[in-house]
Amino acid sequence: MAFRWSRTLREVKPGKCFRLFTKWSYEHELDDDNAPEIQRSNLGHVVLMLKSIGIDDLLHFDFMDPPPPETLIKALEQLYALSALNDQGDLTKLGRRMAEFPMDPQQSKSLIQADKYKCVDEVVTICSMLGVDGAIFYRPKDKGLHADNARKNFHKPGGDHMTMLHVYKQWEETGFSLNWCMENYLQNRSLKRARDIREQLVDMLEKVEIEHSSNVNDVDGQRKSILSGFFYNTARLRKDGSYVTVKHPHTVEIHPTSSLFGQQPRLVCYHELVLTTKEFMRGCIEVKPEWLLEVAPHFYQSKDLDGFKGKMPKGQGAASGGFGAAK
Repeated sequence: MAFRWSRTLREVKPGKCFRLFTKWSYEHELDDDNAPEIQRSNLGHVVLMLKSIGIDDLLHFDFMDPPPPETLIKALEQLYALSALNDQGDLTKLGRRMAEFPMDPQQSKSLIQADKYKCVDEVVTICSMLGVDGAIFYRPKDKGLHADNARKNFHKPGGDHMTMLHVYKQWEETGFSLNWCMENYLQNRSLKRARDIREQLVDMLEKVEIEHSSNVNDVDGQRKSILSGFFYNTARLRKDGSYVTVKHPHTVEIHPTSSLFGQQPRLVCYHELVLTTKEFMRGCIEVKPEWLLEVAPHFYQSKDLDGFKGKMPKGQGAASGGFGAAK
């Protein structure tokens, strides 16, 4: 029987309901209702959409379930860092192009910047694979070793995004074979969903004036494109083997399922953080420090990357400016 994690849990017809918590927890620890989705998720895309239809005063907008002001401000700051908003909180030309894509602003920025590096086809595929929440591989308990070996066979230099791209290209070459997915412990349903997302994104490229270019061998260009959208999510290796985020430092680790696990690259860009026994980075690529100054000179300074071999060119990396209040 499906049920919600709240005190409003009720049986809808005669039967039995099994709760995975004690009666005391049910009566004293659980909220009366689940928090609305808008109050517990990243609002970057929501804010971008509202801005694109002319709604500027977001802090006083009549939401049905108003999100915390801090969440809205964080979304505005993120969009400003992505150059989707100017210092007055108004939508930029880049921001209007980003709003055309039905996905997170970071991925939209990566896709638009891929046009600069002439690897749009590859980045479209990567964004499509990210759109299925990383549910590409599966690991049956009775065949764990075989599944792990099959996964390692797909690993490509550069990181997890390159691995995702390789998986999709291989699946495409087999004619989208179901049997091939089963042999390699891949979720066919997830890959089909990624293919549907990819087809929709390809259809949108012309509307946003992006040329459908391809350069499968330019791994650096692909990584720079991803970094253009996710430059905020970077972490550097410490002497003890752990990682610390470059901005607002806190300790993180590479997820054990990552293709970079055990390799200890000096600087990585990650897709998201997941909290289990530790705070893990999932979806990692290895990047170079000078790339940060190339794709986000407004956000990073040379001093942020002190400790890497080789000096950064003087004058690169202006201090990140503050975000003005939205009109």
